[in-house]
Amino acid sequence: MNAFVMKRINEVGFMKKPVPTDLEPTAALVKTTCALVCTSDTHTVAGALGERENLTIGHEAVGVVHRLGRAVRGYREGDRVAVCAITPDFHCVNCQRGYTSQCQEMLGGWKFANIKDGVFAEYFHVNDAEANLTPIPDDIPDEKAVYICDMMSTGFVGAEHARIPIGGTVAVFAQGPVGLMATAGARMLGAGLVIAVESVPKRIELARHFGADAVVDFSEVDPVEGIRRLTDGAGVDASIEALGRPESFEACVAATRPGGTISNIGYHGEGDVVPIPRLGWGAGMSDKTIRTALCPGGKERMGRLLRILQTGRLDPTPMTTHTFDFDEVGTAFELMRTKADGVIKPLIRFPS
Repeated sequence: MNAFVMKRINEVGFMKKPVPTDLEPTAALVKTTCALVCTSDTHTVAGALGERENLTIGHEAVGVVHRLGRAVRGYREGDRVAVCAITPDFHCVNCQRGYTSQCQEMLGGWKFANIKDGVFAEYFHVNDAEANLTPIPDDIPDEKAVYICDMMSTGFVGAEHARIPIGGTVAVFAQGPVGLMATAGARMLGAGLVIAVESVPKRIELARHFGADAVVDFSEVDPVEGIRRLTDGAGVDASIEALGRPESFEACVAATRPGGTISNIGYHGEGDVVPIPRLGWGAGMSDKTIRTALCPGGKERMGRLLRILQTGRLDPTPMTTHTFDFDEVGTAFELMRTKADGVIKPLIRFPS
């Protein structure tokens, strides 16, 4: 089969790989139909996880069940399924403690394009299939369903962890795909004022589309001051960091009122520490809570996200700014790396 791989740090390309045939009893093999390119893919290739050799990249995909391990129940070959970017085993100690994204070890639920081949291939392997395959209803197209695999799950957990009170205030720092879904999630959870922090016009437009009531353009005003003006000097009940930069994290802490929550879903890939502003943190005594999250996975959560699509609560497809065939995935990857041409999210279609 054709696979798009990280050959080594800063080098990608296609190569032929064997279709997996020796499935363990609890696994499944899925034929890929649609995928999305994520900024995290570009981080991986740039060396964020260290050296990898000929590792298939990609972690957001839907497809059709091609083969099932002999112990898998409740699915049939030919079923349309979505698979989360995070595929826990659901029986280790961390999973039983309720932290499935930390399966076995810290960040251990993240297997695709990390410790095993990812989804940018004609077929991909799914561990613990009964818990990680989610049937896609007939009335949801693949191009929409694929957004539950990472963007919706990650963005929504940012809003869930923010503990936004009904009618409360929240600032979402950065309106990339994850930040946009955090904005949508905050609105659905009952926030009374959703503030988007962003400077790119297309992303500002989408932020308003997905539920932002106000926008603070950090290229024109200090974001903390802008947020305070919108909240009569109080600051927000919650801030969501969806960028992964020290300056945005510091601003989140400073912009959050005493007793509020800072919810981090951004990837902090540089440096040895993430600074917390001492005074903005009340010298450690402000009753502010900092929470972190990695995209929650599993059939139950994915099913809930599909229900949101099915009932029309949300349509994430306005984020699809570009569409490519699988043989053009290299172009899509480079577009996501450079953020050229106003890209938000590139969709990849696979041959039938």
